[in-house]
Amino acid sequence: MHLSHLRLRDFRNYQRLDVDFEPGFHLLLGDNAQGKTNILEAIYLLATTRSFRGAGGLQMVNHGKKGYFVGGNIISDVKHQAKMYWAPKERKLTLDAQPVRRLSDYLGVMKVVVFCTEDLQLVKGTARVRRRFIDLLLSQTQPHYLGLLQRYNRTVRSRNALLKQRMVDEAALDSFSREMIRSGDEIMKLRRELIPKLSPLTRLAFRKITSDAEELHMEYAPSVREDFTVELAKSRDKERNYRITLVGPHRDDIKLKLNGHSVDKYGSEGQKRSVVVSLKMAQAEFLAGVHGTPPILLIDDVMGELDVHRRSGILPLLERTHHASGQVFMTCTEENWPRELGRRLIRWQVDGGMLEQLKED
Repeated sequence: MHLSHLRLRDFRNYQRLDVDFEPGFHLLLGDNAQGKTNILEAIYLLATTRSFRGAGGLQMVNHGKKGYFVGGNIISDVKHQAKMYWAPKERKLTLDAQPVRRLSDYLGVMKVVVFCTEDLQLVKGTARVRRRFIDLLLSQTQPHYLGLLQRYNRTVRSRNALLKQRMVDEAALDSFSREMIRSGDEIMKLRRELIPKLSPLTRLAFRKITSDAEELHMEYAPSVREDFTVELAKSRDKERNYRITLVGPHRDDIKLKLNGHSVDKYGSEGQKRSVVVSLKMAQAEFLAGVHGTPPILLIDDVMGELDVHRRSGILPLLERTHHASGQVFMTCTEENWPRELGRRLIRWQVDGGMLEQLKED
């Protein structure tokens, strides 16, 4: 799988960009604030409809413009053309010239995994960040998961709206509770099945990139311990006081532990960074195993922050992507270019929203 063409209009600091990309390793070189990360953000946006920086649509519009456009040609076993336009009052998403009616029909057409500084929130951030990580992986590998999750979230919002009313409609509340339980049980089942598959991949990745003797474990920590129906009923009085739904998969978490101790509470900064990189490596390996081809890797100035040993642990993943005719996009400055990546690089100079391929020396 690879992105063969990227088109940007009024996206971040790119007023107009049309560029072709071959399979292989693309190195985006340039000073800070020139637009290197914006290229990665555009590719991720095209794949997931979200910014990995957590940016809203308005933040990604070029200054003074009405909206942005991101489009691309994607080549896997078949060719696809994806187009996205965003403006405050207009949003369009098309795949092969057809409007996308359901996001679940779109996610997975281009599979990407991003390595970026924001990933540290997987360890340091709230449970919501870790749920999003798991939900994206399930959405990319289980065709019905996104629709299931959307239905559950809509039900929780409607149920919360009821709980906030002075006089609660008991019949409506029971109806929403039943729907919550139906979709919630399936969500928890799929999450529960995923973690035992992902945890060994994370543990193996951690061993590759660190000399630490600690064992990394990933555990599913569901809000519902036993029976969803029973626990939801038990929480009814407390829900009336707090006026919000207190039990369900929207409150699940993923626990990350080194030798049985919480990484967030007891891990060093180096260990936390290693755990985060291990999670993203496991994500890439899992997607490759399910689909048979590696995802596109987006590496945003991360390699320069890692020591030689940790960087060498990532190299096999990059090599496999290369041998499978996959694609890697990495941003860095000339100064922190990781030389151990070898000579098989397609180098690009990024300067003020302009992209120029550099000739080989």
